[in-house]
Amino acid sequence: MIMSSRTNVGPAAPDLSNLDGSGLQVAVVASQWHDKVMNGLLAGALRGLADAGVDDPVVVRVPGSFELPVACAALADHFDALVALGVVIRGGTPHFDYVCDAATRGITDVAVRTRTPIGFGVLTCDDDAQALDRAGLEGSHEDKGHEAAQAAVATFTALSAVTASRPTQALRA
Repeated sequence: MIMSSRTNVGPAAPDLSNLDGSGLQVAVVASQWHDKVMNGLLAGALRGLADAGVDDPVVVRVPGSFELPVACAALADHFDALVALGVVIRGGTPHFDYVCDAATRGITDVAVRTRTPIGFGVLTCDDDAQALDRAGLEGSHEDKGHEAAQAAVATFTALSAVTASRPTQALRA
């Protein structure tokens, strides 16, 4: 069983419980490594989108976090917002640093280049326990999938409000 969304957020997370994402087209791009953690993140993201009124999000699974940016790039022009979910757990080699950096920079690049909000739900943890504690599973203290989904909707909503009220000035920035 997954805990309720508001009780399972980080201590400094904003209250996004009143989002209206109705009518938005959203895709969730989720990696497949660390199955238990990813199942929790994906369930949390889908719950977060449902809580915001988003109907029928599309789910795309990719092998790992390294593949998230290319999938987001392929989808960005076809959706109002995206949610990127993955988990990278530190091992004994620098591989962790390379994958974390590539995923973060790649997803950021896609969001900035396409102006498509992307909720960032990529866990970068020292061990399995940290990942499980953030996965939104029973006993988890946080639900980063839910948080990432709601961040994507909130960012889309905020940008839409600004561009609707001041289209010329908003586009100059």
